[in-house]
Amino acid sequence: MNTQTVMEGFSSLPPDAQRQVADFIEFMKNRYQIAKSVSKKAAGVSLAEEAFIGMWRDRQDMRDSNQWVRELRRKEWG
Repeated sequence: MNTQTVMEGFSSLPPDAQRQVADFIEFMKNRYQIAKSVSKKAAGVSLAEEAFIGMWRDRQDMRDSNQWVRELRRKEWG
């Protein structure tokens, strides 16, 4: 579908439908602008630099994560 076909289709719509299409275009522009900025930010930050990495390193009860999960499941589900 080319630009001319899209514009002809847009022009043939009633005014209310044209407003809806215009709103959708704005929504899509914002969505993809946000997606671009997030991907650029993500590409520049190392996972090791994220604040959540290592946040439980001092918890003695979580030294063995498998055992911790087993114990949690045992308590919750018997």
